[in-house]
Amino acid sequence: MAESMLMQNKVSLWKQGLCWLVLLGPLFFLSYGQVNQFTATRDDVGSMVIGWEHAIPFMPWTIVPYWSIDLLYGISLFICTSKQELTRHGCRLLAASLIACVGFLVLPLKFTFVRPETQGMFGWLFQQLEQFDLPYNQAPSLHIILTWLLWLRFRQHLGEGARLLSGAWFLLIALSVLTTWQHHFIDVVSGFVVGVMISYAIPVEGHGRWKRPSVHAMRLATKYCVGGIVFLLAGLWIPQGVILLWPAAALLMVAAGYAGLGVSVFQKNIHGDLSLSARWLLFPYLAGAWLSKKWFSRRISLSNVVYGGVALGRFPDRTMAQAAVFDLTAEFHKGSRKAERWEAYPLMDLVVPGVPDIRQAVMKLSQLQQRHESVLVCCALGLSRSATVVAAWLLKEGHAGSVTQAVALIKSRRPQVVLTFAHLQVLETFSKELQCQISP
Repeated sequence: MAESMLMQNKVSLWKQGLCWLVLLGPLFFLSYGQVNQFTATRDDVGSMVIGWEHAIPFMPWTIVPYWSIDLLYGISLFICTSKQELTRHGCRLLAASLIACVGFLVLPLKFTFVRPETQGMFGWLFQQLEQFDLPYNQAPSLHIILTWLLWLRFRQHLGEGARLLSGAWFLLIALSVLTTWQHHFIDVVSGFVVGVMISYAIPVEGHGRWKRPSVHAMRLATKYCVGGIVFLLAGLWIPQGVILLWPAAALLMVAAGYAGLGVSVFQKNIHGDLSLSARWLLFPYLAGAWLSKKWFSRRISLSNVVYGGVALGRFPDRTMAQAAVFDLTAEFHKGSRKAERWEAYPLMDLVVPGVPDIRQAVMKLSQLQQRHESVLVCCALGLSRSATVVAAWLLKEGHAGSVTQAVALIKSRRPQVVLTFAHLQVLETFSKELQCQISP
């Protein structure tokens, strides 16, 4: 029965994949070709070439990986394992074609190198390319956008060895846009930026939900928004300051998180990993958060055992003494850190968690503690978010009879803990909820 349902699901996904292919294939050739033909008639087409690009060699054989993206494009629609993954991947590919074509119309550019005549099989492949591809659809490179989006899908479904091989091939595809003399460097950079923005804006996993922010969260949102606007204006005003648009985008997205989008802006899964797109887009903020953690944790111990094998501490650098990790950070990526069990329940930094979040976090912590001898409950520094959850866990498990006792026990183990009046209030509310559950 289970095998039959699995097969039906696969057949259904293949049918949907075929539908997406029927939609996307003609749309790509129609929109791309029409925009190319139109731009060829314009008299305002410029070019952006960096001097060192003239040293890029023409390598005819790289037309093979260049063309291979068409085959990989089709295959990508049939390797998805869920309707959500397929739908969002299809939407990403649709957005790629539309956004790229808009870019070609808004900023018309022309490739300026004259490609040498090529014979043999490689020459035939170039001839097929030239039949529909005029040198006007340049920035952002749709080839680069698709290379990024397709690689994300293939790496999701391949083992470690195959993932390395596919990564090498997709890198070769990306380089081939230069070595086949199809694109200039600005096209590659802009294509990568657009690709990351598309994959970030249309995540394959998770659901973004807006939640009414607290007054304190809105203050933080305002500060990050102001910072983002400052970088944005500087990037637009300073000559060659375009790089400043990166921290501007990162800070504005974090501001959106505090303004109601919450932890979804970090795209962190239950295993502690941020999506690759989020790591790229938010890198300036993430780097700042990491440097801040390193600075403020200089005189703070990694962790302190509070009760029954449950330790309170900061986000570990590489190794930890505990068997399991309960990660409450939204802004840090697990990466190569090893633990017998790593479970994440992301909470926004500097914001007091609500009772529903505390309730869920305590339940997950209790389950981890029952399965493992030792558990590290961590946030950035192990001073507020994690301390609040551990205090609530002490109350839930009956290891403390009141909020005052729970906080006193935690501070006796980790004196640097910072719990404000707002933290204590939410703990009191949680404690009263527990008492109501116990009372007949």
